[in-house]
Amino acid sequence: MSFTRDTSMAAANAQSVTITLEDAQSVSGLLQAPPSKSQVRACYVLAHGAGAGMAHPFMAAVAQGLADREIATLRYQFPYMERHSRRPDTPKVAQSAVRAAVEEASRMLPNIPLFAGGKSFGGRMTSQAQAASPMPGMLGLAYLGFPLHPPGKPSDERAQHLFDVQVPMLFLQGTRDDFAELNLLQGVIAKLGARAALKLFQDADHSFHVPARSGRKDSQVQAEMLDALAGWIDTVVSGNAARGAR
Repeated sequence: MSFTRDTSMAAANAQSVTITLEDAQSVSGLLQAPPSKSQVRACYVLAHGAGAGMAHPFMAAVAQGLADREIATLRYQFPYMERHSRRPDTPKVAQSAVRAAVEEASRMLPNIPLFAGGKSFGGRMTSQAQAASPMPGMLGLAYLGFPLHPPGKPSDERAQHLFDVQVPMLFLQGTRDDFAELNLLQGVIAKLGARAALKLFQDADHSFHVPARSGRKDSQVQAEMLDALAGWIDTVVSGNAARGAR
């Protein structure tokens, strides 16, 4: 399964959405779901990384892959990306976009289990938004390469807000990710306890790319990542339903 094919399929199957932020500015979004809404098991609000927007082939492939697994996605632009700027928004503005996108997903797919997260910067802005003030209906956060620190500057300071997140979290991380020194990330997750889970992908970097010497293709890693994400979502939904039935 190539990124090119995934991108074209995702573009054909996605519904354009306009998301209004609290300051009345708006950003673009793409809602992608299985052919029948009755098949939707959950919705994942998917934020892009710092250097590429919601239409990047990786984002499109994730959206298509999750739709194939009966999970809807709402991708969206941060305001700076909508303006074609290279400078990311301030955390306050980015978190406002996260909240607006989550609210829009909840409106468009009411009563569907709701999750959020994203690639690198997008995942971190989502976790900061949830830590600052829990988003209504949010069952869990999933990070596609959490940026624990800048490359070459190992630190766990960026993780401090995660201890204020009280919903389940899934960290999908490559073992060669230079944005997250593995021993530091494992230490953070151990401290977070039962609400945090880590799924590692051998030889994958921050973009989930694997070298030819690994004997695997990027598409295989991507499929494993999406299987892990879908399985975790099912587990969280089942656990939440069980608690609600008590």
